[in-house]
Amino acid sequence: MKKFDFSINGSKYEVDIKDIEDNIAQVEVNGTIYEVEIHREVKQSKTPRLMRPAVKHSYGETAFASKKEGVAPLVKAPLPGLILKILVNVGDEVNRGDVLLVMETMKMENNILTESKGRVKSIKVKVGDNVLQNDVLVEIE
Repeated sequence: MKKFDFSINGSKYEVDIKDIEDNIAQVEVNGTIYEVEIHREVKQSKTPRLMRPAVKHSYGETAFASKKEGVAPLVKAPLPGLILKILVNVGDEVNRGDVLLVMETMKMENNILTESKGRVKSIKVKVGDNVLQNDVLVEIE
């Protein structure tokens, strides 16, 4: 941020102010970093500080139902959109990560993948269908 040269009792000090947050400053004095407390009224910044909570990644929770005993996994629409292409047929063997279909959402083409290995039991949509979020697209057994 700022650099200063100080002389105290004949000794020279190079002070580099690295960061000031509230009333705590991080300074470097002749190569050594210190945290010092500033005894003054803390000025409120005019620029708001953005505080975001930690992002929890929940891959697959909206697109896939959990696999239960005797229940086929359901591949669901992650967002509302339009079905553009269906790349599998009933009875096809699929592996985890295979592209099942392509849908347009928010003016972008999105590949819908399978999260589990198995056989396509049924396809619940056709090309040109409009789907809502969490609509079932494909059943895998």
